[in-house]
Parts: sequence; C-alpha cells; structure tokens
Amino acid sequence: MSISPLMDYRVIMFTGEGPIFQQLAARIADDIVSGAYPEETAVPSATDFAVFHQMNPATASKGVNMLVSLGVLYKKRGIGMFVATGARKILLTRRRDEFRTQYVQPLLREAAVLEFTAAELHSMIDEQDPA
Repeated sequence: MSISPLMDYRVIMFTGEGPIFQQLAARIADDIVSGAYPEETAVPSATDFAVFHQMNPATASKGVNMLVSLGVLYKKRGIGMFVATGARKILLTRRRDEFRTQYVQPLLREAAVLEFTAAELHSMIDEQDPA
C-alpha cells in the first residue's frame, strides 16, 4: 500500500520531543482523530511509513504497534493494517484525560495559589478567543 494522498503533501517534522516512534504514533493518532483515516479503513504499513519518513523500519513498526496495543489499529493478516471501530473514541478519551492532567490540574493549583475564585477563572476563559 502506498502512502495516502493526504500524506503526500504533509511533512511530519520530528521535533526531538520524545522518541521518534512515539511522535509517529501521535501523528497517526492525530490523523485518526481528524478523520483522515476513518474507522475500518486501511492505513499505510509500517514499511510505507519508514520509507516515506526515511526512518528505520523497526522504529516505524514500534510506533504502529503502540497503536495496535491500544486497540486503535488492527492487522488483517495478508491484507494490512486498519483503523479499529471505536478508535477515534479511544483516542479522544485518552487525550481528554491527558488534557485534564497536563493543563487543567496545574491551572487549578496555580489559581488556588493566586486566590482566584471559580467565577474569575470562568470569566478569564470566556474572554479568550479560541481561534
């Protein structure tokens, strides 16, 4: 299988923030959440990802297998790798949990130190332009 047309025009920049296999898994997960890879559709093979991104095939396999272990991707023997039913929901649930841990909890701790009221926090959030 070749890399999808969606990937032909996208260059994944590996930032050095974490191992490359984790960055690849995150990029694939982003594509699943965004709908670029809908549930029950094929995704490129680890070999395709390795060739496209000029990385070691073992590194690409490790990234893909991370998503297999999460139940997001599954292998059809002799056919390829596919997005599992419910994959988007699994990924959104994980991301929401991570968002709470990485952003909301530290925000609330700092707000308590600064003695902001809940109303003041809500007002600050409401004033922000989400774009």
